[in-house]
Amino acid sequence: MIDPQLLRDHPDRIKASQAARGDSVELVDQALAADTARRLAISSFEALRAEQNAFGKTVAKAPKDEKAALVQQAQALAARVKQAQVIVTESEDAFRTTVGKLANPIIEGVPSGGEEDFVTLRTVGTKPEFDFEPKDHADLGEHLGIIDIPRGTKVSGSRFYFLRGMGARLEIALMNLALDRAIAHGFEPLITPTLVRPETMAGTGFLGEHADEIYYLPADDLYLTGTSEVALAGYHADEILDVSNGPLRYAGWSTCYRREAGSAGKDNRGILRVHQFNKLEMFAYVHPDEAEAEHDRLVSYQEDMLGALGLHYRVIDVAAGDLGQSAARKFDIEAWVPTQGTYRELTSTSNCTTFQARRLDIRHRTESGKTAPVATLNGTLATTRWLVAILETHQQADGTVVVPEVLRPYLGGTEVIEPR
Repeated sequence: MIDPQLLRDHPDRIKASQAARGDSVELVDQALAADTARRLAISSFEALRAEQNAFGKTVAKAPKDEKAALVQQAQALAARVKQAQVIVTESEDAFRTTVGKLANPIIEGVPSGGEEDFVTLRTVGTKPEFDFEPKDHADLGEHLGIIDIPRGTKVSGSRFYFLRGMGARLEIALMNLALDRAIAHGFEPLITPTLVRPETMAGTGFLGEHADEIYYLPADDLYLTGTSEVALAGYHADEILDVSNGPLRYAGWSTCYRREAGSAGKDNRGILRVHQFNKLEMFAYVHPDEAEAEHDRLVSYQEDMLGALGLHYRVIDVAAGDLGQSAARKFDIEAWVPTQGTYRELTSTSNCTTFQARRLDIRHRTESGKTAPVATLNGTLATTRWLVAILETHQQADGTVVVPEVLRPYLGGTEVIEPR
C-alpha cells in the first residue's frame, strides 16, 4: 500500500498520480476520510481505556459500601471500551480496504496515458534485413522440428506447445546464459514455488483489476504465479533486512502461468503469448534511496543480454496507465520481430518503491534504530518469448537458424540449427 503519511501530507500528489494512470481521483478523498475516521476511532478508544484504567483504581480504593455501585459503572465502562475497540477494528479494515485500492504513486517524469503513450528512451542495433521472404517463428519452429504447436494444442488446448529437441535445448541454453550472468552480477539463484497463498499474491499487487488473468485453485486456496516475482517478494515477508551494504539480489527460475485472455491476432500465433512459459526473474531488495539507481542497473543487465544475442531493440518508459498497481515506474525492452514489422516486449523492469514491502511487512533498520519499508524491484533476464526474436532475426534463406555465439557453449558448440 502507499505511505499513509504521504497520503495525509501530499494528497494532491496522489491525486495527480491517479489521474495520470486514469484511475479514480475521488478514491484519494475516500482514503483520507477513512484515515480520519480510523484515527478518531483510535483516539476515542484510547481515551476510554485511560478512563477505564483510572476508574479501576478508584474502585480498588473505594469503601466496601460504595463498591457495588462502582462495579456496575465499571462494567458499563468496560462495555463502552469493548464497543470502541470494535469500531477501531472496523475503521482500520475500512481504511486498509480503501487505501489498498490506490496504486503506487508514480515517479516524477513517468508519461501520462495508456498503453500507446509510452516514451522511447533509445533504440539499439540495426533491424535485420533479408534478401528472401523470412518465415515467422512458428513456421521456422515447424520446419526445423523444434516447436510443436499442434500436439501442444492436442494435449492441453490453445496457447500450449512443446519445445522439441534443439528447441528445448535452445531455451535451456538461454536460461543458463542468463543465470550465469545474473550470478556474475551478484544475484543468488532460487528455484521458486509456483503456487502461492492469497496473502502473498495480494501483497505483490496482483489481485487487483488483472486478477482474472491468474489461475486460481479454489480447492487449495492457492494461486499459480505468472512470474517468480510473486514468490521472491514473499520470500522475506515479515522480516527486517540488512541493506546497508547494498541490495539483496535474487534470480528466480520458474515456470510461469497466465490466462492471457487477449484478442485474436498475431499475438496468438506461435509462442509469443502463451499460458505457460519459463522465465528467469531478477529481484532486488534495496534501500529506498537506491531504488532508482538499481532500476537503471537492472535495465543495463537486460540490454547486455539482448545485445549479446544480436537483437535489435528499443527501451521504453511505460506510461502511467499501463504500469500495474505496484510499479511506480517501469521500463520495457521490446525486440524487433521481422515478420510482424513491429517491436514486441521481451523484458519488463519495475521499480515498486516501498509499495510491496509495506503490504508484506519487509523492513530495514534506519540509522536512528527504527524500522522502515525497503524498496523492491524486479526485471526479466530471460524467458521463452525471447526465442521468437532469436529465431526470426537469425534465420537464413535455407530455413536454418544461426545460433548466437554466446549460446553456442551451452549447445555443445552447435553453430546452426538445421531441420531434424
